[in-house]
Formats: sequence, C-alpha cells, structure tokens
Amino acid sequence: MKRIAIIGGGFSGTLTAVNLARFAGIPLEVTLINHGRPSGRGIAYGTRRAEHLLNVAARNMSALADHPNHFVEWLRTRTEFADLPEAELRETFMPRRVYGDYVRSLALQHSRPLDGRSLVETRLVEAEAVDVEPHGSGARVVLADGQGLPADQVVLATGNETPAELPGSDDLLDHPGYAANPWVDWESRLPDPSEAIVLLGTGLTAVDAIVTLLALGWQGRIHAVSRHGWLPQSHFRAGSHPEFPSPDTDVAALGLAGLLALMEEECARLRSAGGNPAVLVDRLRPHTQRIWQAWSVGERQTFMRHHAARWNVLRHRIAPAIHQQVTKAQADNRLTIHAGSVERLERHGSRVQVHLTSAEDQGGTSLPPLSAGLVVNCTGPQTRFSGTRSSLLRNLLDRGSVQPDVMDMGIRINAEFAVIDRANQVSSYLHALGPLLRGTLWETVAVPELRGQALQVAQVLLKGTPRSSDLPWIREN
Repeated sequence: MKRIAIIGGGFSGTLTAVNLARFAGIPLEVTLINHGRPSGRGIAYGTRRAEHLLNVAARNMSALADHPNHFVEWLRTRTEFADLPEAELRETFMPRRVYGDYVRSLALQHSRPLDGRSLVETRLVEAEAVDVEPHGSGARVVLADGQGLPADQVVLATGNETPAELPGSDDLLDHPGYAANPWVDWESRLPDPSEAIVLLGTGLTAVDAIVTLLALGWQGRIHAVSRHGWLPQSHFRAGSHPEFPSPDTDVAALGLAGLLALMEEECARLRSAGGNPAVLVDRLRPHTQRIWQAWSVGERQTFMRHHAARWNVLRHRIAPAIHQQVTKAQADNRLTIHAGSVERLERHGSRVQVHLTSAEDQGGTSLPPLSAGLVVNCTGPQTRFSGTRSSLLRNLLDRGSVQPDVMDMGIRINAEFAVIDRANQVSSYLHALGPLLRGTLWETVAVPELRGQALQVAQVLLKGTPRSSDLPWIREN
C-alpha cells in the first residue's frame, strides 16, 4: 500500500488529504501531521472570534476546485443560514470560524479507516515534524519525540510562518508587554485603558487585532504602524467595466514596465469615470502567476521594493462591515495610523517603546517614539526562506533536501510541485504547496489558488504525471 505523509494540517494539507481520498483508485495510507493549530483549520480558520470574517464572499469560497458552489451548499445545511435568500447568502462574508467548521467537516467526511467502502485510510497525527530523511526508496518523517513515520511520498504544506523578528525584539521575548506572535493569545495581556496598544503593521493581521479590541470593549488608544500607513480597502461591487486586459493583450509578455504603463493608463480611465482602480487587480488575478513567472528576477525584485505594498493593499481587501468598524475607530479618535519604519523596540519598565523613522522618500528621519502597555507584531508572515525558524525547514535546508527559490521567498519546485534539491535534482519523494511557493508563483495564499494546488498535488501523487492543462505555468529558474 502506498504511504503518503502530509506535513501541515491547515487548509492546504487538509484539502490535499481530502482530494487523495476523493480520487484514489489504489489503496493508500494517508497520514496528516498537524501541530500547534486546530486540525483542518490552520491560522486563518482556527480563530474562535465571531468578529473575524472571511475577506471574500461565500460564493467564491468553495474548498473544492471541481465543485465551485460547494461552500454555499454546505451553508444550507446549517439552520442559521437555511432560510437566507440565495443572493444574500452568496454575498455574505461569513465568520472565519464557520469556514473552519466547513473545512473540518470535509476532513472528517473523507477520513475513514480502510474498509470495503474506501481505498484510503486517513489518520491524523498530532505532533511536530522536525525533519524528513531519505529512507530506502522513500522517506522517514521524524517527529519531535524521535518517532519516525515511513512514507513513500511527503507533502510539505506548512503554511505561513510567524512574523519576522524586529530590531530589539530579542530583548522582549519575556516582556509581558510584547506579543511576538499575533496568532497566539495576546488578549489576556491587555493593559489598563490608560495605556496605549501599538500594532506593528496595518495589513490583515492588524485589522484582526483592531476588530478584536473593539469587540472586547477595550477603551484605550490603538496605534498601528507600517511603512506607508496603508490600511486594506473594502470590497465593493465592481459594476460594468470594459474588458481588462483585452483578449489580444498578452499581459505576461509586457514585462514589469509595460504592465505598469498599461495599468496607469487604465487607472486614469477608471478615475475619470468614477471607478475604483482596485478592480484592475481583480481582473489580473487569472493572469498573475503567469505574469510573475515571465518576469526576470530583477523585475520581481523591483516589484517587491516599489510596488508590492500598494498591490497588496488593493489585492487583499476586507469585508465592508469590518472596514466600517476600522473607519469609525479612526473617526472616533480611538485608532491612529502612523507611516514609519520600526527602527528598534526597547524595554521601558512595564512598557515597550517603539522607535520609528520616516520613509526614505521623506528623509528617513526619526519620528516621536510610541510608548505602549502592549505591542503586537502584526507585520505578517516572515518571507525570507533562508531565515526560516522552522526546525523542519531548517533541517531540510541544512541537508540540501530543499533549496530557496530565486527570490528566497520559499522552496524551489518544478511544474509538478516536486521539490528541487540543492544539487538541482528533482526530489523523488518531496512535494510542496501553499505559501512555500510564494517566490515561484507569487499568488499562492488564498483559497482559489490553494484549492487548485491541493487538487493538482493529489493528481500528481495519484497519477504520477498530471495533464499539463491542470498545472500552473511554472518556469524553472
């Protein structure tokens, strides 16, 4: 019987296991190794907070790439949504914990012992995988307790890493006023309302923290800091807009400069017509991976330095109800946004002091420091792969079983999601998906891309070689 081990029990790993169970034509033993988060939920959908909503309407959140209406149909099985009009249900931004229930239900539905009704035996192992060693014709997954799990194939679905360390943060790891990981309980450490709370970052993680503080009724001041001081925008109804890009335009062949020029031209048209330029990012979504792949390394680096922050603000929008809460908090003077870079963090008795500098284009000068009873690192996942703090990924790197992609944002893979090792050889037993492919595909953190990858990886493992039309266009560098 073929043995497949999947390291990571979040969305990507769970859906890979689900698709293996759905489509297997041969007996399989699938082991899902999960650590640190509720199985089947991961960071995003493991929240227990009712105020944390999906950033996408229900109609676009099916976990099954071949069944686009599946999530909406599943919602109908719950009494609280059973009578909601179809149009309203499809446009609702559901609580993320409800979506976690959905993913978990899929996992349970397709996790069953090997019997006459199923070819696949799926089991869950709650443990930390710290290494994957070559073993015979396959591999051995090493757990933190020293136990080894043999496997013919191993899938790396480790998801997002914790935020990167900041200057001075090493001295604050034992300080009650500093939360290095925004996805681990920090709400129990709220200071007196006479103190301020500083959120380092103004993206989706910071928005989660803001709405949680509002839901808890915390009455103090909230400060949020990022390089540009940009908050995520609200989702909106795009309305009618001329087709973009036009069918006769190969946006992947334009290069970075050509794409920027095209978008500037289109943005000017939209603004003159009272439209929202963010719609252009949505229209480019089906082409984004091909565009990124077609760019040179230099173009990708230029994009990351000068354009990625703005792209992310337009691309990763939030539910209108969440946007309204954040906007009202600003209007009520409860939330202040600061544009600046963190120069260093410093102990200041029971408080933490955040020292800031202005952006380089504004002189890079020192700004007044912020003093807080609690500072939460909401800068988002660490993305420099060679700097990973994961024991598993560190061991794989040190052995040469994996190598960073050309952007050092994740793992180098080939077109079939097989890992390419340090000797530039295609691994016979390691595959990867999800945020680990950020440097290769760029767009690889949202459900539409992840559900497709989970299906494709399952196809590779089951069939050996998938149809080329099923795969993203991956150029090996």
